[in-house]
Amino acid sequence: MLNDEICKLRDKLNKSIEKGQDYSVIYKISVELDELIAKFYREKLKVI
Repeated sequence: MLNDEICKLRDKLNKSIEKGQDYSVIYKISVELDELIAKFYREKLKVI
């Protein structure tokens, strides 16, 4: 589930970069993506 969210947000980030959107928008998406990735790994470590 988190993996799907990460993929969608990664696609959104890539599209915003390709479109040349404002840096603040790109940065905001990037931070959201980083947070999701960190959450993914925190949950993965709980399983191990």
